[in-house]
Amino acid sequence: VFDQFSITSFLGIPLIALALTLPWILYPTPQNRCMNNRLLTLQSWFIRQFTHQLFLPINQGGHKWALLLASVLIFLITLNLLGILPYTFTPTTQLSMNMGFAIPLWLATILIGARYQPTHTLAHLLPVGTPAPLIPILIMIETISLFIRPIALGVRLTANLTAGHLLIQLISTAAFHMFFMMPTVATLTMILLLLLSVLELAVAVIQAYVFVLLVSLYLQDP
Repeated sequence: VFDQFSITSFLGIPLIALALTLPWILYPTPQNRCMNNRLLTLQSWFIRQFTHQLFLPINQGGHKWALLLASVLIFLITLNLLGILPYTFTPTTQLSMNMGFAIPLWLATILIGARYQPTHTLAHLLPVGTPAPLIPILIMIETISLFIRPIALGVRLTANLTAGHLLIQLISTAAFHMFFMMPTVATLTMILLLLLSVLELAVAVIQAYVFVLLVSLYLQDP
């Protein structure tokens, strides 16, 4: 069942390398023209709407992250959606890759906060009005929660995509084996599989958005 998540090679080329390269080929590059085609117009509209909604509560200094977070969002959405296609490999089901995204972004938010707002960053570890006996305990709890953030980012993305892929494979296998023995049950199972596939499409987009949204929230905290 878990073989679909193993990294395989074809003609000596790891498929994960092709999967990570493909999204950048699918999107056209904006050009200096008076009028763009429909795809470029739709792409620009989506990026504008996303950056407006995400960076509206962030101050002017945090707007420098717009290009980076927009690129990460589009990249993750494309990888998640391509992974739903048959005979494809989903790199975002690999915890190592997701942690490779989560840890540098989280660490950058911490370093930026420690550089520009060190007092506020340290004060964030201790809520206002905390009784004196609870101060050491709360500082330890807030410190642990701070270091758990990148783990939560990577594990959340990995777990949601892995669970969806496993359910699709299990239900499709059950429907295939029951097709000749119990056609009615197999038909109902196929309907359930279709609904689950639609749900997985939504999960692929939502999880990528949640990943980037949490990074933006971490950027606001310091």
